[in-house]
Amino acid sequence: MTVTVEPTDGGRPPAPAPGRAAVPVRTSPRPGGGRDRFLDALRLFVMVLVVAQHWWLPVLTVQSEGELAAGSVLSTPGGFALTWVSQVMPLIFFVGGAANLISWRSASARGESASVWWAKRLRRLAWPVVPLAVVWILACHLLVLAGAPEQPVLVGAGAAGMVLWFLATYVLVVVATPLLAAAQDRFGWWVPAGLLTGAVLVDLARYASGVDAFGFLNVAFVWLAVHQLGFRYATGAIRRSHAAWFAGAGAVAAVVLVAAGPYSLNMTGVFAAENSNVAPPTLVLAAVGAVQVGVAMLLRDRIAAWTDRSGPARMLDRVSPQLMTVYLWHMLPISVVAGVLVYGLGVDTPEPMTGLWLLWGVLGVAVLLPLILPLAHWAVRFEEPPKVLGGDPGTVRALVAAALIGGGLLALTVAGLGFGLAPVLGLVAVVSGLLLTAAPRVPGAAGARPRPWAWQR
Repeated sequence: MTVTVEPTDGGRPPAPAPGRAAVPVRTSPRPGGGRDRFLDALRLFVMVLVVAQHWWLPVLTVQSEGELAAGSVLSTPGGFALTWVSQVMPLIFFVGGAANLISWRSASARGESASVWWAKRLRRLAWPVVPLAVVWILACHLLVLAGAPEQPVLVGAGAAGMVLWFLATYVLVVVATPLLAAAQDRFGWWVPAGLLTGAVLVDLARYASGVDAFGFLNVAFVWLAVHQLGFRYATGAIRRSHAAWFAGAGAVAAVVLVAAGPYSLNMTGVFAAENSNVAPPTLVLAAVGAVQVGVAMLLRDRIAAWTDRSGPARMLDRVSPQLMTVYLWHMLPISVVAGVLVYGLGVDTPEPMTGLWLLWGVLGVAVLLPLILPLAHWAVRFEEPPKVLGGDPGTVRALVAAALIGGGLLALTVAGLGFGLAPVLGLVAVVSGLLLTAAPRVPGAAGARPRPWAWQR
């Protein structure tokens, strides 16, 4: 996932499995290559909205006792409507599904085992987090030692850790890819249907029992269902009729569930105190994801026509490798600008949903872009894992590595990238998982190669 959500090995949808008919999708190749720039355009769209909402949705004020209060636009009347547009993470899981299937099929064709593929993906996923966490943790300690108030620093560190939830979840979809790819070859559309059924049962159990913890099972069912739609796209199985059905049925389902069910109106929870449909994911989020995939597919020809033009193609080829870096590092300039304006100069976030608030958002994004882009250009060097993390770790080590990396990323998400033992332990878990992705150094084992699983072939 060069920022992507995993490297796409060229990005060209593979041929359908033998004996399975599929409607081929039109790709938008770069000269001499076969990259599907439609997927790149979706990544760019998502990343722009993510950065914008992380600046625009928090409401920051300095209290009389000197503490920084972080509220949310979502808590104001009508603020929930913004989240029906700004919650675009389902599109990233859809794009990631296509990229993962293409990459996995390509690796399988080269004879790579699942453990090798997992190790490569886990390294590319987790390694960029290490320098990010080190910079944040050290900077927080240095700022406080230099006399900065601790509480506002922790607010920024918590926001920086918040974005890592996506990577923690993405570890799950990476691990599940080989199994779900095999399931798709055998069962086709029944796989996303089965995952969606699982999401229905989880929500029924959650709301019938009143135990919200049940809802976190939908981290698997909801996100894997959207991810599986990316599989269907990569094999050319999503026709316009499917896309129209996704958009229409998804919209009706989302509205009915929110109007008649126990669901929140919020599709995201950026600094919001109340519940949302993303933590944990719900059927409403799955329905919104279906709408987004359906609309994207209905617009695919128009989007692809735009990406085929030389200017947009060059721009996408240039920025696509830096998008994950933007995602990881954008909270640093946002925190600095917000800290200077709100805490340093005493300029609180304007009243939400007003003209002054709109101006605040536009001017803020205009200031942030010249800061984020050079930072991403510098930090993109951390995308490439060290060569020492190479080879085949074997199935058991790869799965243990995934558990450590996923758990470490979750700890950093919850604890933030600031002070205390939890961020340090989270970082240690991520680094430990990364070390396990390297081939074990066993004397006399050079050149040994594990037997691929039978279902990989």
